Amino acid sequence: MLNYILLAAQQQSADGQGQSQWTFWIMMILIFVVFYFFMIRPQTKKQKELQKQRDAMKKGDKVVTAGGIYGEIKEVQENTLIITIAKDVTIKVSKDSVFLDAADANQAANEKK
Repeated sequence: MLNYILLAAQQQSADGQGQSQWTFWIMMILIFVVFYFFMIRPQTKKQKELQKQRDAMKKGDKVVTAGGIYGEIKEVQENTLIITIAKDVTIKVSKDSVFLDAADANQAANEKK
């Protein structure tokens, strides 16, 4: 689609130089608006939601690390979490690499309703 738009802009530039420049800039702005609403904005909303979930994590929540390790939060610190993954086995991980376990997240969502 982008190739078609650029090709159309080039073709119009051969016809009339002044009008084609406006058409080209309007098309470029339109492309940026489409990219913003379909790619950039949803991604930022998803990142904000994920950060909100991470800030709301508390002791006892079941989580999954980015490496695929399942565990339960034992202690919450400023930027890290202490996670129990087995009896007497704890690990310290960054908050940025931890996600709520799907089952735990679904249960929390049902409780809010």
